[in-house]
Amino acid sequence: MLVKVFGSAVFGVDATTITVEVNIDKGIGYHLVGLPDSAIKESSFRIAAALKNNNYNLPGKKITINMAPADLRKEGSAYDLTLAIGILAASGQISAEEVGKYIIMGEMSLDGGLQPIRGALSIAIKAKEEGFTGIILPIQNVKEAAIVDGLDVYGVDNVLQVINFFEGKETLLPTVIDTKEEFSKNLEFPEFDFADVKGQESIKRCMEIAAAGGHNIILIGPPGAGKTMLAKRLPSILPPMSMQEALETTKIHSVTGRIKDTGLLTQRPFRAPHHTASSVSLVGGGSYPQPGEISLAHNGVLFLDELPEFKREVLEVMRQPLEDREVTIARAKFTITYPSSFMLVASMNPSPSGFFMDAKNSNGASQMEMQRYLSKISGPLLDRIDIHIEVTPVPFDKLSETRKAESSVAIRKRVTEARIIQTKRFENFNHIHYNAQMSSKLIREYCALEEGSLQLLKTAMERLNLSARAYDRILKVSRTIADLENSEVVQSHHIAEAIQYRSLDREGWLG
Repeated sequence: MLVKVFGSAVFGVDATTITVEVNIDKGIGYHLVGLPDSAIKESSFRIAAALKNNNYNLPGKKITINMAPADLRKEGSAYDLTLAIGILAASGQISAEEVGKYIIMGEMSLDGGLQPIRGALSIAIKAKEEGFTGIILPIQNVKEAAIVDGLDVYGVDNVLQVINFFEGKETLLPTVIDTKEEFSKNLEFPEFDFADVKGQESIKRCMEIAAAGGHNIILIGPPGAGKTMLAKRLPSILPPMSMQEALETTKIHSVTGRIKDTGLLTQRPFRAPHHTASSVSLVGGGSYPQPGEISLAHNGVLFLDELPEFKREVLEVMRQPLEDREVTIARAKFTITYPSSFMLVASMNPSPSGFFMDAKNSNGASQMEMQRYLSKISGPLLDRIDIHIEVTPVPFDKLSETRKAESSVAIRKRVTEARIIQTKRFENFNHIHYNAQMSSKLIREYCALEEGSLQLLKTAMERLNLSARAYDRILKVSRTIADLENSEVVQSHHIAEAIQYRSLDREGWLG
């Protein structure tokens, strides 16, 4: 008897439906074809033990299984449940009437218990697109899959539940998730709040501007000045994710198997890889490409602490994703594109010892030592960072203050209002949502300067010896400062403030 059941394979962040054809005929043997990997080939042993322990058996006949399309490589143990149900239906041990209406996925233990799989959200989206009645998954994956409306999502613990469901002996209830309620959860950040940061008012202002315009930012200062503390609090002032952003982010984390017993990701991700990270772990890749840190930080923050300690070739591979906001990984047989629209927040010491030039401090670095250390970061990478700011240590009188600083909630309100202005401004442009994404053409259109402002910028660039690459960055940042003040026009004081945030372009820092 020939039976068709359906599974799904995830490539990139999208799923492809896999038709599993099971044919049982006279003879003896177990033949699995259609480019399965070792984990799928080993499934016969897991399936045999699981069925035996639940009073069912692999038929002692010739079993031929084809996984179509046959030229597409299938990987992982998530097809165990698909194959088991196909074998039971083809051998007549369970009814085959309904099995073709569902996508069935799950890794089986030897006792028939089910283990979680990767990419459940992508699989559910594809199942709805192709008109399947529902999807049967391990109970751990059911919340993320249930985000998809108009699809029955069944979570099961054991293969026996699935067997009884198709035999009509047991009724499974579909999981229903209220996405609006999920979306409204966990929007507060009780652990990390800008109210905990003593002093550093100018740096907080910088972080607010960066959050409002989606600008990349680098913090330069000695150890203990608060660079990491400030960076960790940046997500708390970013505007809440839209439903579309939440779905995109959840899909990426689902593909990597990082979502366990949770549904929609409502908080913007914060990723902080160690400086020993390889280029593959940062941008993604491998023989079977997986998303890297820059994709896991999509719609959130990527924090690179001690930037010059990262290998130069690792940092250089980020240049193209920073510009294009996506990363394409090419292999001989296929090409995968992962989204990577993130805010880069980097921190660094000004010298190997960590201290500025200081005659009173024996640890202070010389001008030459500072330049040698800073030159570890290439100009093209710095070109993609809009805001450079020096972080100085907090004086004792500020540290000992009992007065609470402004909370993240208050700052986020201003940031959100500025983002709303930008959303309206760019509503007719695809893939442009905030100021940091503006092209040179849009900068000329939306950052037009009055004569006085233009003269100020010219004077500053000449006197401070600012590089040509600083020009567009200053205009973008000044546009964001104007948006925070709800100003239609970029004024002189907006330009003046933006000029302060280009420390590394000044003579004496990099030469």
